[in-house]
Amino acid sequence: MSYDISAVRADFPILSREVYKRPLVYLDNSATTQKPRQVVDAMTEEYYNVNANVHRGVHFLSQQATELHEQSRETVRRFLNARSSSEIIFTRGTTESINLVASCFAKGCMQAGDEVIVSELEHHSNIVSWQLQEARQGIKLRVIPITDDGELRLDEYEKLFNEHTRIVSIAHVSNVMGTVNPVEEVIRIAHEHGVPVLVDGAQSTPHFEVDVQRLDCDFFAFSGHKIYGPTGVGVLYGKEEWLEKLPPYMGGGEMIKNVSFERTTFNELPFKFEAGTPDYVATTGLARALDYVTTLGMDNIFQHEQALTRYALEQMQEIEGMRFIGNPKHRDAVISFLVGDIHHLDMGTLLDRLGIAVRTGHHCAEPLMHRMGVQGTVRASFGLYNTMEEVDILVAGIKRVAQMF
Repeated sequence: MSYDISAVRADFPILSREVYKRPLVYLDNSATTQKPRQVVDAMTEEYYNVNANVHRGVHFLSQQATELHEQSRETVRRFLNARSSSEIIFTRGTTESINLVASCFAKGCMQAGDEVIVSELEHHSNIVSWQLQEARQGIKLRVIPITDDGELRLDEYEKLFNEHTRIVSIAHVSNVMGTVNPVEEVIRIAHEHGVPVLVDGAQSTPHFEVDVQRLDCDFFAFSGHKIYGPTGVGVLYGKEEWLEKLPPYMGGGEMIKNVSFERTTFNELPFKFEAGTPDYVATTGLARALDYVTTLGMDNIFQHEQALTRYALEQMQEIEGMRFIGNPKHRDAVISFLVGDIHHLDMGTLLDRLGIAVRTGHHCAEPLMHRMGVQGTVRASFGLYNTMEEVDILVAGIKRVAQMF
């Protein structure tokens, strides 16, 4: 551990508050992370001193806001190691990024009968987005099965390709089980068949380094709020050659070059996909969040969270009736579990009364719940500011709730 956890926690004021007269133990980081002062202060500063609509404005504030906005794009480019800032599109988050690709790719590159490959462990955003196109255009979903441990069946994946396969869309990390998918191998196999790949990086970017050039993915999506940045802002990375091929997602200001009642020509990348006024203050907040984790070091964050996860698994498996949902060899900082016959909602509600924030339910992954034979789980997910002491509090809390039943 090469950063001072106490100093880090001091950057997050919410971590010092109490819930039900108990210290807050926040273990719902897969749903959203807390925000450091540096992010909130940067956004406040921009609203108070630099607020003006970006691009095309000739006055000082507009030019200053535009510069901040485009500097944020460059920060994202560096963070993902994209080749060009024109490959970085700002969206409202991973869900919008996936919907953008699904809509534009289906419209521009698919026809009835064409197929998209997804997996059994996807978030709903990477299922429903494609099902909407299935209803509109008659495309089909093919599904990669998983093992009982929650890992992709790569042998079955290869069998899904045929002359109708047009794209693979897959999660980097499962938001339920923490399974780190072998996306490099997934991408390699797809490219052997001449098929592009979209990677849902919502659960990977906060936890370990992502290099889109090394992955060689064609599209990559992530959300600001899951990586200690503001809500309502996210990123779609796309290889320039693909973004040039795809039609625009929405029409309006910024994404146009010329408009007449007879014909409209579209703007250059990345603005072709950024219709309307962007949340330019949120992009500043996102950039500060990426600066924050970069300064701490993504490898340091990874090592810290892995140590927490290993320790939690060791301690939790000693609890009578403990059942982990999924047992992947490569696990991110997520543990889904059930204890005996205790309903997940009961466990989560009673843990909350002890000041412990966990997530319960199907986690926007109902098909995965069906595959694993459960209705829902309790999910504890760790972030860069969590501690071993908080794991101890979680374990003690689970034991106390279990005794009540």
